[in-house]
Amino acid sequence: MELRTYVDAIRHQLAVAAAAGGDDAREVAERLTAPLESAIRLALLEALSEAATEITRDLAPGSVDLRLRDREPSFVVTPPPTEQWADEAAPAPPPAPLPQPPADGEDEATVRISLRLPEHLKTRVEQAAAGAGVSINTWLIRAAAAAVDADSQHHRGHAPRLAGPATGGQRFTGWAR
Repeated sequence: MELRTYVDAIRHQLAVAAAAGGDDAREVAERLTAPLESAIRLALLEALSEAATEITRDLAPGSVDLRLRDREPSFVVTPPPTEQWADEAAPAPPPAPLPQPPADGEDEATVRISLRLPEHLKTRVEQAAAGAGVSINTWLIRAAAAAVDADSQHHRGHAPRLAGPATGGQRFTGWAR
């Protein structure tokens, strides 16, 4: 990104404003132009850095980095991983068998909730439910029960140990204040 065009535009606007004030104002504006150029560049870089931070926050786990090379800024965009990339990088482990839902009459009360899923995840849930031969609702109940059971087992210290080093987590890059 070329900052020179923005700095020159501000310099031009300063010259136009000074011309209205006469020769003395024009001379003062010419003397102020050089020191102001550094301040203008710094202000533009701070604005770009803040923009990159805000975009990174919205793009997480992707990121946008602002880099300087020869006094000129450039953006480096690291997109968030997509499902396609994640599937190619490491094959997913086979799904754990889901617990059976309670038989009719065993569950005293049921509640209704609204669940919003990204389109790609909804498609995968539909495929998994069809593969298991159950409704989407039944499949989601089983998945929720399995997740809650696994979480409670993990908190009791009975979680199965993984072979090899721990993996996962998220990596964030960007500017922080």
